Amino acid sequence: MSGGWNTIESDAGVFTYLVDNLGVKDVQFEELIALDADYLKQQSPVYGVIFLFKYPTGEKPTDVPKDGTFDFDAAESLFFAAQTIQNACGTQALLSVLLNKDEEVDIGRELRDFKDFTKAFPSELRGEALSNSELIRDVHNSFARASPFIDETQRTAGDDDDVYHFIAYTSINNILYELDGLQPAPISHGPSTFEDFPEKVIPVLQRRIDRYPANEIRFNLLAMVRDLRIRAREIGDQDFLYREEQKRNGWQWENALRRHNFVGLVSEVLKGVIRAKVKEGSSAYQTWIEEAENKTRKRLEDREKKGSNAQDEEMGV
Repeated sequence: MSGGWNTIESDAGVFTYLVDNLGVKDVQFEELIALDADYLKQQSPVYGVIFLFKYPTGEKPTDVPKDGTFDFDAAESLFFAAQTIQNACGTQALLSVLLNKDEEVDIGRELRDFKDFTKAFPSELRGEALSNSELIRDVHNSFARASPFIDETQRTAGDDDDVYHFIAYTSINNILYELDGLQPAPISHGPSTFEDFPEKVIPVLQRRIDRYPANEIRFNLLAMVRDLRIRAREIGDQDFLYREEQKRNGWQWENALRRHNFVGLVSEVLKGVIRAKVKEGSSAYQTWIEEAENKTRKRLEDREKKGSNAQDEEMGV
């Protein structure tokens, strides 16, 4: 029986250091802010993309995917694992790319041993093996935000919760595949060489996004690429190399902050402030509370006025 898995963020720094801690060499993730094939090509080589979207919980499973076709033979010939536990889909998506790119990427001894061990398994058993891997689970959980109030490993999403899901797209054996552990098999989206992948995957992603209402913007897209510092060194671009090193330093700092919660610190600061006010006298403490309430009330009134003015301008008033 596997232990619990925490929720992790769809963040380039999180995913980059997650695969690094799993022993993968010379791979990083870049966030894509637009569906632009030319921009994606600039990150080449691109091993795959990880797509985060709001999962339609009320949607019923079907025998035919809404886009593409199920390739049940590929479920056995490439690495494809069914998702058998909640919160693991982010790591499962990136492994769906990495474990199918082990000829282009040095995935390290641990992941190679895992792939060899599960090679003859059906997708359901592969998913169970992944969920029960202590190494993969511990590395995954080390990037979860610390929370003193909610145990994500035990919490089940309710009907009112927004549920998000990660899936992967990558080119394998000259076919563009969508790898989603909640589906019964890999989904083929037609021919795609490794070099053609950036321009082939963008229309598929666009069609996926088009299924949602126009006001739905809660998507995130990460490209798995070769470590950009390698290219900077190859072309001798010191400015580029410096920017990439600074980006890595920022990612490390943010990842360190994720491992800590600051509720205790905030509580102690607040108690210290209150203690100081009480020492000034009982009236000082009450005055401080009233001033804070007045400031909050004024901010709310100003915000309502701004909203009203903006609405008047849109209506031509």
